[in-house]
Amino acid sequence: MAPSWDQSPVLKKTAAAAGTVGDVRRDPFAMLPFCGYHMGDYFKHWLDVGRRRTERISPRFFYVNWFRKTSDGNWLWPGYGENSRVLKWICERIDGTARAVETPIGYVPAPGAIDRTGLNVSDQDMAELLRVDVNAWLQEVESIKKHYSQFGDSCLKVSEMN
Repeated sequence: MAPSWDQSPVLKKTAAAAGTVGDVRRDPFAMLPFCGYHMGDYFKHWLDVGRRRTERISPRFFYVNWFRKTSDGNWLWPGYGENSRVLKWICERIDGTARAVETPIGYVPAPGAIDRTGLNVSDQDMAELLRVDVNAWLQEVESIKKHYSQFGDSCLKVSEMN
């Protein structure tokens, strides 16, 4: 979970997904080709929304990666129907009842906070799944800068707002 509203659009606009040829795309919702206005203006809009919001109606942003693998190439999380367990934690987090651990990129489920009853997901795999690799995130900075550069001055104005 993003630690604040202002960090939520940053997570959203820098999200990456694997492309069809092994490249990394920072357009996970495939909006760029279809957006009829400058994306820097779109980013600014969400920051402006944040300034007008009230806590009562403030949406929460969660950043998930269902596709992490073990060192031997197996999936850490079974996916599909089991994703409802993570969605349950998200709902409980919004309600203020789920336990979480603060990390440099936001909050992740605390050990044992996601129900794994009946799953073959070890404590070790769960710890790896929820681990935040700060060095890997820092390595992403150059790619994120390149992503922002395509939006020109409008994006620079948005960056100055934070």
